Amino acid sequence: MIRKIIRIDEDKCDGCGLCVSACHEGAIGLVDGKAKLLRDDYCDGLGNCLPVCPTGAITFEEREAADYDEAAVKASQEKSGPDTLACGCPSAHTRSLGDDSCGETEEDAEETCCAQVKTQLKQWPVQIELVPPNATYLRKANLLIAADCCAYAYGNFHAEMMKDRITLIGCPKLDDIDYAEKLTAILKVNDIQSVTVARMEVPCCGGLVHAVETALRNSGKRIPYQAVVFSVEGAILEG
Repeated sequence: MIRKIIRIDEDKCDGCGLCVSACHEGAIGLVDGKAKLLRDDYCDGLGNCLPVCPTGAITFEEREAADYDEAAVKASQEKSGPDTLACGCPSAHTRSLGDDSCGETEEDAEETCCAQVKTQLKQWPVQIELVPPNATYLRKANLLIAADCCAYAYGNFHAEMMKDRITLIGCPKLDDIDYAEKLTAILKVNDIQSVTVARMEVPCCGGLVHAVETALRNSGKRIPYQAVVFSVEGAILEG
């Protein structure tokens, strides 16, 4: 049948892989360093991959193509398991972390082994560089984008900052990547409910705030946003 489907211009493609992550159906893959539509019947024609492409290599076209096969897509997703990055590294395998509290109530928890401080981490991985934009835990998430050092400086970081949020961390001084590009892709392909940035008072942390604010502008969405600044002594200075 003739239908709308994506077209990838390999001459424009730089092999960044953002479209691969943005395609929830798994229709796109990297072949010899270039994005390629692997299966017509996996492409739903909605174009979640278009806005994340930094080079404009992806467009729509109308041509003879197999019908979108939703059942085949779901079967493939179930077979392949958790979302992973193209590198296949175990540290990059994404997963949601369940609530494994020992007691049914807070009183029970305090009287059992859960009296120790409980983690509020809801997913893996946490490094901005490793998180795929199409990870299922990002959908309708409240995001906490935090500088690495914050959790060490502020003792109540889990309970006050990470609770009920998806946590992404990074260090703009040490990581040699453009956070703005990855964060823009995350904001564009997910219905993010809010964004909170946690940074230290040191100047280099300003790069994290700049990246987040750039991503918010580039996403074209109005998302509630706040920034929290911690001192090296562990006090909240702003936010």
